[in-house]
Amino acid sequence: MNETKTTHAAARRAHQGLVFLLGSLALLLVSLSIAISVGAVPVPLETVWGVFLNKISPGVIEQTWSQGRAAIVWEIRFPRALLAMMVGAGLAVVGASFQAVTRNPLADPHLLGISSGGAFGAILALLHTGLFLGLLTVPLLAFAGALMATAIVLGVSRFAHATSADRLVLAGVAVSFIIMAGANVLIFLGDPRAAHTVVFWMLGGLGLAQWSQLIYPLSVLAICVAWLLAHTRELNAMTVGDETASTLGIPVARFRLLVFVVGALITGAMVAFSGIIGFVGLMVPHVVRMMVGGDYARVLPGSLVLGAVFLLWADIAARTVMAPEDMPIGIVTGLIGGVFFVWLLSRRTN
Repeated sequence: MNETKTTHAAARRAHQGLVFLLGSLALLLVSLSIAISVGAVPVPLETVWGVFLNKISPGVIEQTWSQGRAAIVWEIRFPRALLAMMVGAGLAVVGASFQAVTRNPLADPHLLGISSGGAFGAILALLHTGLFLGLLTVPLLAFAGALMATAIVLGVSRFAHATSADRLVLAGVAVSFIIMAGANVLIFLGDPRAAHTVVFWMLGGLGLAQWSQLIYPLSVLAICVAWLLAHTRELNAMTVGDETASTLGIPVARFRLLVFVVGALITGAMVAFSGIIGFVGLMVPHVVRMMVGGDYARVLPGSLVLGAVFLLWADIAARTVMAPEDMPIGIVTGLIGGVFFVWLLSRRTN
């Protein structure tokens, strides 16, 4: 009898997860359409998808729109929306993974100083080295900075024998402060006339998205998310505790470090092209768990899709609230995330 109830409960949870995922995908498609449609120059939805279909298969639909609108849709808004989806999905998945291996519900991709390292690399490029590698200079140096920060955190944790979740978090916080101090020194020594560019990048923005560059964050995201999805069993075990995970044959310290490295790769790739965008990895996994439960076989795909939806709408708000000015998207996510953070703290206190 109990086995039957357990089977029915598992089937019901799987069905709820499938319904949630399909609903989220439908919402994602609607959000993508609206994100490309709205802006300083409104574009009808039929024009949006007409331009898309004609780019995929030229001449499939009779062109009734101007070349200017086609350029706005295809060259500006489509890559921007796709980058928003990648960044939101990546940060949300990393946040969910970090919350599992640290058993800290307030963990997010900035936990280990990854974003601070990315900021250091970007500031170095914008204020000191110049674009010696062309338009890819800032993303590449930001990515290198994020990986450098992760390597330093792992080195510090090994030096201090800080292999537990709490000690790794403390090592990450300490390294983050040190790297941001170095970044501030770079700003102080740099050209004051270029400081506004650095400030806008540090507040986050998607306005520099280009088709030719999307392959880089997409490749990193696809490979790393595939690895995480293949290890949902281990992530579920880590949420229970290190001792339980060890009894299941999981090398706890090694697996935690691997998740941090994978998270650093994703966050570094996203931060490199969008700047620093906070709170996505904190908020989205909690919302997903409230809807589909704690099984990471559902939490990760749900976070992937809902993170993309959330950042699309944050970008819509950033482009419309002060139109025609383009507000940094980090301001929007910061406002929403701050309120969510307070609510989460009060919920855990009660």
